[in-house]
Amino acid sequence: MKIIADLHTHTVASGHAYSTVNELVQEAARKGLAAIALTDHGPVLPGGPHLYHFGAMRFIPSSLHGVRILRGVEANILDSAGTIDLPEHYLERLDFIMAGLHEGCGFDNEGIDRNTEAVLNAMANPRIKAISHPGNPAFPLHYEAVAQAAQATGTALEINNASFSVSRKGSRANCEALAFLLARYCTPVVVGSDAHIAQGVGEFDDALCVIEQAGISESQVVNTSMERLVAFLGLTS
Repeated sequence: MKIIADLHTHTVASGHAYSTVNELVQEAARKGLAAIALTDHGPVLPGGPHLYHFGAMRFIPSSLHGVRILRGVEANILDSAGTIDLPEHYLERLDFIMAGLHEGCGFDNEGIDRNTEAVLNAMANPRIKAISHPGNPAFPLHYEAVAQAAQATGTALEINNASFSVSRKGSRANCEALAFLLARYCTPVVVGSDAHIAQGVGEFDDALCVIEQAGISESQVVNTSMERLVAFLGLTS
């Protein structure tokens, strides 16, 4: 299975990442990717960019170095209603909205039921196309309910490569269990590096291993072809 677009990357604007847009895109080009999503954290995360950052993304070209650039965000889910930290008039300017639960954003230690409620409600928002790193052990979820709801709403769940190495220690067992459910329910999947430095762009080996072991089909993984990705995001080709 070949991933043609990295749908989870962070620039220096996230406040805790270490590469520029140009550096990320150059690395994507070097690794033969067709597209990259710039998904800096939403503004509620400590150290995150100002809201204006997401309005100013219009200045970023639609392609650089032969790589298509998707202007995006990894928004923060703030409460059990699934509220995220970008208003609608900012979301409508972006190509790809991913949302996730993050520590330090006011929704810590709420428990598995409220965490699951928050994610289910976020997925009901048609602007939100994917849920980031749902295997994070800091935010346990009822995975079968989440996998079924994601299939019903057409929301992709992320298999996040960094969750197996540098981020969110203890995620592997959760990600593996979730992956089998994604295969069972034919839930849409996105694969992301979660790169916080250019060298991490396009690194998917651990995520792909879990996907293969679970029997997730290529047709489920939205970033295995540009045609599939463009259709999933509702973009013009």
